[in-house]
Amino acid sequence: MPRTGRPRAFNRDEAVVAAMLLFWEHGFESTSLAQLRTAMGDISAASFYAAFESKEALFREAVEQYIATHGQVSESFRDTSLTSKAAIEQGLRRTARMQTENSHPLGCLLVLSATTCSPEQKHIREMLAKERGRVRGWLKDCIERAVANGELPDRTDIPVLVTLMNTFLQGISTQARDGVPYEAMDAAITQLMSVWDTLSVKSNVS
Repeated sequence: MPRTGRPRAFNRDEAVVAAMLLFWEHGFESTSLAQLRTAMGDISAASFYAAFESKEALFREAVEQYIATHGQVSESFRDTSLTSKAAIEQGLRRTARMQTENSHPLGCLLVLSATTCSPEQKHIREMLAKERGRVRGWLKDCIERAVANGELPDRTDIPVLVTLMNTFLQGISTQARDGVPYEAMDAAITQLMSVWDTLSVKSNVS
């Protein structure tokens, strides 16, 4: 019996994006192979493994896709053409804006997709912690630059300020998932940056 239609062509790039959105919404462990295969155009298990080898390998590609696209909002922290304050403030506002948009799952994939998982998936949690640690490192470098160039006083407690900014940054994810609107987070960022202003004033006075 002749076929009545031709199966949809498999597009690997589109498949990775579809997987990214699923992992972002449901997390690594809760996203099933069946969900992934359906999102990729109802491909067979054989086609899935031929293209990606494993769910974990696909997840790693999805994380890379996220970092290269939506995750670019954090790049502001590395922008040395801006003052450190402007770099951090811009990064926080861009992050809040991106994570509250309705065109994709709310929050941050790196924060939400494997905060808890079974012991067998501990390496997935550690992989994402490493990625989050990279962003924390950018914040640390940015604040250290502010101290070095006089934006902040020498006596600034850098580890405390890094923890304050990074805690707020990662907290955006749960706030976004809980439905807190961008406007509320934007106002909170303004309040948060007043801490920087206070420290900066002390620097100018001294």
